[in-house]
Amino acid sequence: MIEREIRELLQRIAIQTRKNYSSELRKLDLHIGQELALHYLWKEDGITQATLRHKIGSEASTVSNMIRKLEEDGIVYREKSSEDNRATNIFLTEKGKALQKPIEQMWRDHEQKLLNNLADEELLLLRRLLMQMDYNLHQDKT
Repeated sequence: MIEREIRELLQRIAIQTRKNYSSELRKLDLHIGQELALHYLWKEDGITQATLRHKIGSEASTVSNMIRKLEEDGIVYREKSSEDNRATNIFLTEKGKALQKPIEQMWRDHEQKLLNNLADEELLLLRRLLMQMDYNLHQDKT
């Protein structure tokens, strides 16, 4: 069945991507998922931990542990919100800011390898198909 083959191909791509990222992130003393948190902080330094959790789409405890580890490694620091005593804002240190270039280069290298030999029209079709698949997966969420 073609449906099974498509699912298996997507699974193989996801697994290989995770392996590639994991290997490259280890060179930066990071773990899978931490680069996504950093990505959102590079876009909006000082967002609340709750906002970061929402953007990443992970459980609160997962994000809390991730932030704790990044803080221990001197990549981020936390401050109580001046606007809401219940909220904690996450800020990048200089070390965290310096990770932006190597991580974004890792993503560009992966994109180039992954999408090599695809024509512009194929990329547009692929994006449309993936967007539909993403929509299908999220349609039942409330």
